[in-house]
Amino acid sequence: MKLPIYQVDAFTRSVFAGNPAAVMPLERWVQDELLQKIAMENNLSETAFFVPKNDEFELRWFTPMSEVRLCGHATLAAAHTLFEDLAYEGDEIRFQTHSGMLRVSRDESLLTLDFPPTPCQPIDVDLNVCSALGATASEALIPSESPRDLLYVYEFEEDITRLKPDFAALKAATELCVIVTAPGNDCDFVSRFFAPRFGIDEDPVTGSAHCALVPYWSKRLNTRELRARQLSERGGELACRFENGRVFMAGTAVTFMRGHVVASSLHRAD
Repeated sequence: MKLPIYQVDAFTRSVFAGNPAAVMPLERWVQDELLQKIAMENNLSETAFFVPKNDEFELRWFTPMSEVRLCGHATLAAAHTLFEDLAYEGDEIRFQTHSGMLRVSRDESLLTLDFPPTPCQPIDVDLNVCSALGATASEALIPSESPRDLLYVYEFEEDITRLKPDFAALKAATELCVIVTAPGNDCDFVSRFFAPRFGIDEDPVTGSAHCALVPYWSKRLNTRELRARQLSERGGELACRFENGRVFMAGTAVTFMRGHVVASSLHRAD
């Protein structure tokens, strides 16, 4: 027996850009320890596993080090795989996740994620975090509940591009991931995302971070429609909307690789 595996570049129209994710459709759930080992072996920022459940799918995401409660680009990659490789016939996919029901709708090649927002509240700027990042932010926020990320706001796009974080120092300064953001020169806002404690120094394109970014910039710019760019080396673009208390993120994806995991190797891993 062989288990299918796909590698998909998300939030991009071409390979070698956006954020790569592994996607593994399963007929049933296997041990969590094995899921984690597979994610570690894949060595991508996220591996998405899903299992069919009636007309929906249960979806989980693993970094090389741990399971996470929410992931945007791997959700986009999973939906892309269902539409493009697994002949899913509808125009909306519903995923049951640890963060509730997530929907992905299709309009030709454009996929739109329907995600919950992450309300944030102001906090003092931590100079140890800023020192590790390489520049002092003008504003800092943190999610109001179950914080995973810090949000540090800068004045200019160039402030974001010039950051050269010391990841060992950043890991020592905070247990949280760090989102940095600023107004964009030719888009509404730009960002980068650092998660050294999760084994990801810099994530190429981070959908879940936009659950905090979109409400923040929607309020600050007084608009529901936002164009966003993540300024990692690979880069990524998102068309965003904040409406009816939900964050919508639209993008495209492309399959880089299709293959199989040999089941006998999984048995040896057990």
